[in-house]
Amino acid sequence: MPGKDYASTRYSTLTQITPANAPRLRALWSFSTGVLGGHEGQPLVVDNTMFVVTPFPNVLYAFDLTREGYPLKWKYRPDVNPSAVGVACCDAINRGAVYASGRVVYNLLDGHTVAVDARTGRELWKTKIADIGQGETTPMAPFIAGDRVFVGPSGGEFGIYGWVKALDLATGRILWTAHNMGPDSLMLGPGSAKPNLGVSTWSGDSWRRGGAPVWGWISYDPQLDLIYFGTGNPGPYNNEQRTGENKWTNSVLARRPGNGSLVWAYQFTPHDSWDYDANAEMILADLEVGGRTRKVLVHFDKNGFAYTIDRTNGELLVAEPFAHVTWAKRIDRASGLPVVDSTKVTGASRGNITGICPSLEGGKSPVSASAYSPRTGWFYTAINNLCMNFEATAVTRIPGTPFIGASTPYKAGPGGQMGGFIAWDAARGRKIWELKEPFPVWSGTVVTAGDVAFYGTLDGWFKAVDARNGRPLWKFKVGSGVVGAPITFRGADGKQYVAVYAGIGGDWFLLAGDVRSDDPADVRPPSDFAPELGRYTSQGGMVWIFGL
Repeated sequence: MPGKDYASTRYSTLTQITPANAPRLRALWSFSTGVLGGHEGQPLVVDNTMFVVTPFPNVLYAFDLTREGYPLKWKYRPDVNPSAVGVACCDAINRGAVYASGRVVYNLLDGHTVAVDARTGRELWKTKIADIGQGETTPMAPFIAGDRVFVGPSGGEFGIYGWVKALDLATGRILWTAHNMGPDSLMLGPGSAKPNLGVSTWSGDSWRRGGAPVWGWISYDPQLDLIYFGTGNPGPYNNEQRTGENKWTNSVLARRPGNGSLVWAYQFTPHDSWDYDANAEMILADLEVGGRTRKVLVHFDKNGFAYTIDRTNGELLVAEPFAHVTWAKRIDRASGLPVVDSTKVTGASRGNITGICPSLEGGKSPVSASAYSPRTGWFYTAINNLCMNFEATAVTRIPGTPFIGASTPYKAGPGGQMGGFIAWDAARGRKIWELKEPFPVWSGTVVTAGDVAFYGTLDGWFKAVDARNGRPLWKFKVGSGVVGAPITFRGADGKQYVAVYAGIGGDWFLLAGDVRSDDPADVRPPSDFAPELGRYTSQGGMVWIFGL
């Protein structure tokens, strides 16, 4: 599955690649997907077959890892509505596929989920789950627990009415739909002692167009029988059009997979003034916190704080900044609420608010899935070091068009570097070590039992570091910026390999400048905060495999 396991740890028990031999890694195979675009997500390896999903038009490849050259077994080309490209917020990306019961399941950009026979490439079912006419697109990676497939939409910038759905794995039939705000009857439960918070924490009926998309990652605890996922920003960015705490945007929700009932919820950024989506992964682990072993959920939020939460009931245990933060002074552990710096609150009537950190790209992007090593007890994640000014304006919603209302120029944060890679102690809320990077770091992470962590950079490097101390071990130039997540797998020959996509995209396709050469009309200046990025990368679409 996308996060390696139900707990979304992205941890591999493979040990052949170690700090001692990682410098001998070399490229063994590469393949062009034929698509220039943001290659988010990760390859999927099952039974000596590697599955690769491209950005729009969402082609699915299956490669035979048992034969020399890893030839193509089959290619599935779905029928995808090209109108979805114009509705996609932040590039026409795809975050990957999931496998279960002989089926590869993934989302198409245009609001459909498909299941494909893993052996033959034959389409088994195709279900419409979203409405692009309302601004809903579906680039997220589905999640499977038992016989259910869980899916959600993007569209927080289009004023959608956010939801999560469960489909039947065998047939694709929609089993239940749960909204993330609104009356309890549509949310499938209050999630707290107070009823209808999804309405009472909004002004008027603003919840109906309030966002809360589910475009990130999902986790599952089979013992507690709960799925966990984050919700995105409220709409519009101008918070004066939606007074109140706006529950449950920017939140983690715990639901029963069988019927979708909401068991508990916790909101990271109430009444979001800064576009701090909470769609990043919820990593499940058992940690000793305050002298007790707790079943926890660890989350690195866009708002710059790392949270350690009791996943049985939503109790906040630890919340400390992992990036430079100015919008809030701290998180009050007793109430769970941020202590907001009132001078950083935005709104159309407040004009241009300066010096907000992190920027709306986040202290960490939800795209950049983190990893957890039970060997070290630490979490590993890409980070950003960007700040912004924020000037909100009033806006009117027209279905299927942007519902934003803000200008948000960026600048580098303290120190001048714009990104990094860190190890984090979630039990105590402290950084163990940090590697600084000149540009924001947008890739996901994998960490292994060999104590090696892998990540990639926007300027096109794929890197291996010692998980114990952060010592750089190896790097390779992959030809385009890395915005996907690496994986590691055991090949048919019993050897350990590492795979990753190269293909800059997402927000960085929009911000990197002139990185597209196949369209002579698409020549744009680089962003003023990262004018050099376009010198190191162009658009790409490659799959790489490395080994010793």
